[in-house]
Amino acid sequence: MWAPTLQAPFTLKLPHLLLQPCLTSNTTLLVPITATQTSRPRRRRPRLSFFRAHFQTLKPKSRPHRTFLTRVTSDDGDAGHHTHTGMEERETSPSPSSSGPNVGDGYVALFIRMLGLDHDSLDREQAIVALWKYSLGGKKYIDAIMQFPDCIHLILNLLRSESSSTSEAAAGLLRSVALVNSYRDLVANSGAIEEITGLLTRASTTSEVKEQAICTLWNLSVDEKFRMKIANSDLLPLLVKSLDDEDVKVKEAAGGVLANLALSEFNHGIMVEAGVIPQLAKLLRTDIEGSKVIKKEARNALLELCKDRYHRITILEEGLVPVPMIGAAAYKSFRPGLYSWPTLPDGTQIEQTSKTPSRFGASELLLGLHVDDKKANIEEAKMNAVVGRTQQQFLARIGAIEMDDEKKQSELATGQQLTLLPWVDGVARLVLILGLEDESAIVRAAESIADASINEHMRIAFKEAGAVKLLVQLLNSKNDAVRLAATQALERLSVSNVVCQIIEAEGALDPLVNILKNPEIPEILMEKTLDTLGRILDPSKEMKSKFYDGPVNGSEKGSDAARGPYGSKGITRDVGHTPILKTNPREAVLDSGVITRLLEILKTPTPRLQRKAASILEFCTVIDPSMDTITSADIESGLDVVFQQKALEDMESEVDYQQPGKHVLEVEEAGLVISAASRLLTKLLDSKKFCQKIDSAHFTKLLCNILKSDIPLRNKDWVAGCLVKLGSLSGPRLNVDDPINMEVTLHETIPRLMEQLKTSFSPQSKEAAVIELNRIISEGVVDSTRAVAAEGGIFPLVKLIEEGSERAVEACLAILYNLSMDSENHSAILAAGAVPVLRRIILSERPQWRRALHLLRTLPTLEGTA
Repeated sequence: MWAPTLQAPFTLKLPHLLLQPCLTSNTTLLVPITATQTSRPRRRRPRLSFFRAHFQTLKPKSRPHRTFLTRVTSDDGDAGHHTHTGMEERETSPSPSSSGPNVGDGYVALFIRMLGLDHDSLDREQAIVALWKYSLGGKKYIDAIMQFPDCIHLILNLLRSESSSTSEAAAGLLRSVALVNSYRDLVANSGAIEEITGLLTRASTTSEVKEQAICTLWNLSVDEKFRMKIANSDLLPLLVKSLDDEDVKVKEAAGGVLANLALSEFNHGIMVEAGVIPQLAKLLRTDIEGSKVIKKEARNALLELCKDRYHRITILEEGLVPVPMIGAAAYKSFRPGLYSWPTLPDGTQIEQTSKTPSRFGASELLLGLHVDDKKANIEEAKMNAVVGRTQQQFLARIGAIEMDDEKKQSELATGQQLTLLPWVDGVARLVLILGLEDESAIVRAAESIADASINEHMRIAFKEAGAVKLLVQLLNSKNDAVRLAATQALERLSVSNVVCQIIEAEGALDPLVNILKNPEIPEILMEKTLDTLGRILDPSKEMKSKFYDGPVNGSEKGSDAARGPYGSKGITRDVGHTPILKTNPREAVLDSGVITRLLEILKTPTPRLQRKAASILEFCTVIDPSMDTITSADIESGLDVVFQQKALEDMESEVDYQQPGKHVLEVEEAGLVISAASRLLTKLLDSKKFCQKIDSAHFTKLLCNILKSDIPLRNKDWVAGCLVKLGSLSGPRLNVDDPINMEVTLHETIPRLMEQLKTSFSPQSKEAAVIELNRIISEGVVDSTRAVAAEGGIFPLVKLIEEGSERAVEACLAILYNLSMDSENHSAILAAGAVPVLRRIILSERPQWRRALHLLRTLPTLEGTA
């Protein structure tokens, strides 16, 4: 990273000095003497002209028409970081040795001595200004100053000066010294970072002083070992605040420091917490005239933060999209379409209102300027898609995308570089890349689309830009990497119900099924394919579409309301209500090969694949109510494997106690798989053919064991329902003593009611739960009271007696009375504070006082007092 160090032309105001002889090894020089070193009066000012003539040997002779480039590097081997390749422009000058032997050194020593506290402020100011200007000559001049390394402490002391010119010169001199690798440690270890922190905290600090101070940090941050020190100090909030400074140079310096800090991954969390991302993103979105440096530094910092996927989401939420840089040569394969009549980027056709073609094509050129329906408005998403496509295609036509030199092109070929674009341009650029011939570029673009599809806004933007059609076409590619990237992108886009309909309408079902039938595909590709197929075939998608996209309160129909401003008839099809293509009927999924493949996936040991395969099979039962194709397969063998999850069998192993977190995740995943398989089995039990071939006793045993397991309670709902339906195959069983009903009551119903009683905030919900619980216990279900006590139900029951309605209090007293019949529950009832509550009910003679009195008599504290 290069700190800009081009300074103003040299000007010097000499202090009021006298001259005295100074002997060196080679010559005798006249050197200045301050008023504090002699008692002579300052009336001999005419001799100052003689001193100024000699002092010109100290000042570098500038040649304004010549410049040279200096590169800032780090001694730590950080040359691989792209932010270290910045350049700075500086005035040239001859070396000190060309001015005469030791002439400059003599004056440098004098001016360094004048920095001491024993000189007045004017002398110190003139000395630091002179040394600062002298240091601008380059490394040899800085070496002459650093022959006296203790001068760093004197320079740091001058940062606290009330004079802005003194502080600016001191900070500028530190900036020059920190530019040299060998002196960077000395500057940082002398307390420069702390002094600069104090300087930037002062409200009176001018923009010129801030610029020099922050540029010093810019040079120090080139070294990785100082980055953590800068990021962990109070400097980081000050740097973020400096991004809003009115002075562009201060903004550039602050951006450069933040870009260097972002090179170290350990700083990323601190920087994000300090609010760096919104500030830097604002700089890229706002057109700051004449400041390409700040945009470059902001982009470099955000690209480093982009390497973390969570930070990348934050950057996307700020309206910036990471776009791969594929090289200008890749865009040469772009061939713009020559349309006889334009279309929107997503392929939506625009009807031609006039059948008579224009002689010079004006009707096509001026399309959209004439609106004959004032109520018709094109959607903003479509407008942004048109603007983005137009801009990116224009850049591609003129070859202005990624115009870099040969060196940059070679770096792009191996570095997998990224850039950040505003979302309108970024979405259009990614869709443009999908239509190129370079397969590696297509893969990177599809992966970027998958990463950028974080919310509904971005998914709709990609849909309107025409990404869906191109991605569906890429599913038929012979390149495995292209197919995987396209499938990943479609899987992320299909989260949107609207986009999922377009994916199906574009004919994605057939290629996805073909991918699924291939047994040699990678597991990740199989998972993404199952996800996309599951969302396409989900029957609830139809209801969501009608609920969210239909007319509300008698308003216009969606197709009419979305008509574009392109004529009286407007857009020929509304993409939000695209009908499913007849060329891709869903019945194609019920092919025996697909069912067999899904059955194979059910038997795999991977729970997440099992769950998705079971869901797709469940959707197939809705598509084909006869289920002949499914029932003809050996589907029960797959269900048998799913219901015997390894995570449930290894619950007592010592490994699970050694890694409790891992075991909890495995049980959670097993619960999801079992819930999906239970829904599938419940649907299959509607088929008489399937009921005749299934071993109901075997599956009843499996489901009972699952009901007693530790899977989440919400996953036991479908297990209990499936178990009840499975038990009804031998006839209706309404008796409470039925084993299946008893298992469901003890392991699903009672735990669910207790959870409702503990977690619900609704009094009505709590009342319904306790009344249902009282009914179960009053029917004499064996071990029901033990199940309530085991679920920790005594404390919420006592609490509900104080807060609940009359019906709830009556049910709670009845349940507690049944619990008190077991002496093991007495201590818990007393600990819950039941005695004072019961006494208040009795003394107030509430309707439940007799039941409360009976309960009190059963408790050990009142034995013999009743």
